Amino acid sequence: MVFSIVVIAVTLLYLVLLELSKNIVIGWVVALMAAAIMLVERYMLKKQNIVSRRAKIMTWVAFILVLFVNLIFTRPPIKNVPAVDVKNPQITEVVQVKQGYLRGVYNKDKTVRVYAGIPYAKAPVGDLRFKEPQEPEEWNRVRECNEFGPMAMQTRSNPLIDSLSHILGWHDYQVKFGDEYLEAMSEDCLYLNVWAPETDDKELKPVIFYIHGGSLTTGQSSYSEYRGEDLAKQGVVFVNFAYRLGVFGYYTADDLKAESPNGTTGNYGLLDQIAALKWVRENIEQFGGDPNQITIAGESAGSSSVNALCVSPLTEGMFNYAIAESSGIGAIEPFHTFRSYDVALEEGQKVRDAFGVSSSAELRDVSPWKLVNNGSDQSAMTIDGYAIVEQPYLTYEKGNNHEKALLNGFNAKEADAFLLSTKATADNYVELLAEDLGDQAEEMAKVVPANTSQRDQHFIVDALGDAKGALNTAYSAIWFSYSHYLWNNYLIEQGVPTYEYYFTKKNNILSNYHAGELPYAYGNLWRHPGLYEEEDYELSEIMQKYWVNFAKTGNPNGEGLPNWEMRSSTQDKLIQFDTEIKMVEDPNQEIYKVIDKYQESLK
Repeated sequence: MVFSIVVIAVTLLYLVLLELSKNIVIGWVVALMAAAIMLVERYMLKKQNIVSRRAKIMTWVAFILVLFVNLIFTRPPIKNVPAVDVKNPQITEVVQVKQGYLRGVYNKDKTVRVYAGIPYAKAPVGDLRFKEPQEPEEWNRVRECNEFGPMAMQTRSNPLIDSLSHILGWHDYQVKFGDEYLEAMSEDCLYLNVWAPETDDKELKPVIFYIHGGSLTTGQSSYSEYRGEDLAKQGVVFVNFAYRLGVFGYYTADDLKAESPNGTTGNYGLLDQIAALKWVRENIEQFGGDPNQITIAGESAGSSSVNALCVSPLTEGMFNYAIAESSGIGAIEPFHTFRSYDVALEEGQKVRDAFGVSSSAELRDVSPWKLVNNGSDQSAMTIDGYAIVEQPYLTYEKGNNHEKALLNGFNAKEADAFLLSTKATADNYVELLAEDLGDQAEEMAKVVPANTSQRDQHFIVDALGDAKGALNTAYSAIWFSYSHYLWNNYLIEQGVPTYEYYFTKKNNILSNYHAGELPYAYGNLWRHPGLYEEEDYELSEIMQKYWVNFAKTGNPNGEGLPNWEMRSSTQDKLIQFDTEIKMVEDPNQEIYKVIDKYQESLK
């Protein structure tokens, strides 16, 4: 009896391991058969009264060996993610773009046409590694665009670790058949996706061109939180895409600058984004989108990229409005996703040193699977003299930025997830602040004290502990919301309409942490059944309408919506997205004054 219980328990735990590791279904069958054989064999040996200690050991060794081999040989395959969560979806009519003919698939209720995996540039492999994106190649047959292209090269976590993070962190893990695979990853990654409303209305629709985040080192266009199905239902054409990341997208070297016809290096990922935007301008009308009514949008590093597109001389006249969520590069010295050319060169040298080469040309012979792990920091854009010609704040001071209106904002607890491993105490609190604020750390510690009893109640500091909570509050402003404070101020001075939000809605998944607003704004709460409540869906409907209205007119307001007041020299309130939607004071105003002093000292 005990033997049977142990075998069943081991088998169940093993099946959980197979599920979390995304092993294919045949692995489950083998495991169950092995367990059944174990039980039958034990029964037969016991019936014959020949159950010796040696027999027991040999039986268990064989069982464990079978399970181990099975785990290895039923590992999840690599494949592209389907464009829609529908088995055998209906295909669309053929669409002609500049490079050839293609067709996509319909969503479940056939209200949205989805075209995934459309190449917008030539594969940046071989001699094209570390070069500007090239025009995509033409094709002859009708291209089936029914699955997302591969994600860009990046470090990939073990699927077991990834599953556990979704259980413990996001709380959104789902047991289901059909997901026993790993998403394809390749250096050949320059593909985009289009979600277009299925409608008899021939009037061209505004376009939202979305840039994913991920510190310029991770991310993929197939991610559920920024798929465009629901926004397309509300009358926009939604586009997202993959671009080169990490060393492939932001490696910098003088020898590459010398070989480039444009004298550029270090911004290949940004140039990919510009190439995708150019492709959309040239082809989106074929999907019902208006090439003259494009809104660029992004979150985190994607928002920093939006900021970069706003100052790049290469994008003038290519879009109208901008949506920026939780980042920007408008500071005198941005705190992340932007660096000086000298620092970029230093990090580039680390890559060459890691592989023992003296030139960038030699790096083109290194396997992408080896190159992705290079011991350097490749998470920032730089001034290359081509895509970005000066510090972005100087472009804003001159009024040479391109956005005609801005919708932007931040979340309540932006930095918390990035500081999980940081040990903050009252003793080291100022020292930790000084890592990004230098001599202004002491003053910041007075504005956001480590001691709760000394802190103004309007600061959101959770129960992580006095010093840790205070550090999270300070760094949420330093790393994320400060950039929006600057961005708004520049546009107010220029007389450009700008609207700012403050997302504080709590929930059972991403809550109001970094990226928590994404499934609300882009209409993807339904992809997480059971984790959001009715009030979340109501907020999501309102946020989607704001985003769509903004893409249409440059003003988020519309009939039946709470009034979102435009920022001005006399109106500095933000709209708070929560169970109640209302205009509120920015909780970080005093923090910004300290960061201003630090930034001014850098001039």
